[in-house]
Amino acid sequence: MTDPSPQLIRQPQIADPDGFYDELIASQRDLSEEQADLLLAKLVLILANHIGNRQVLRQALELARSNTLEGRS
Repeated sequence: MTDPSPQLIRQPQIADPDGFYDELIASQRDLSEEQADLLLAKLVLILANHIGNRQVLRQALELARSNTLEGRS
């Protein structure tokens, strides 16, 4: 049975977040800006498919947009 109101997890969940960040940056190395943007867009779609829950994805989009508009990283 699925949770009727799933929530976006906002606590750190990634083991070795600095290592993941390094891998993320390395994945874009030697790419043009357009290729790097495309890589990130593809990564978002792959991870969105993995998450699969539209409510959680909507919460993530809203959080990312509000943080972007507020100038947070």
